[in-house]
Amino acid sequence: MGYALYRKDRILWAAGTHEYRPMGVAAIAVTGLFRPRDFKPAIQAPREKEAEFLGFFASIVDLNDFLVRQRS
Repeated sequence: MGYALYRKDRILWAAGTHEYRPMGVAAIAVTGLFRPRDFKPAIQAPREKEAEFLGFFASIVDLNDFLVRQRS
């Protein structure tokens, strides 16, 4: 699994893949945390030029740990 994290305004976007297949995109407020059920194939991530890329993460746990550390 892998997740790419982006920020646009006050919304965080994560695009997930599972064994090189897209699993969908999730959008949450900057104060929230991601959950597996948030990811939906029908949601489209913002274009690269519209959002700030924050990094790649190996799991949702890593992704959420990063978000918690950024708030501290």
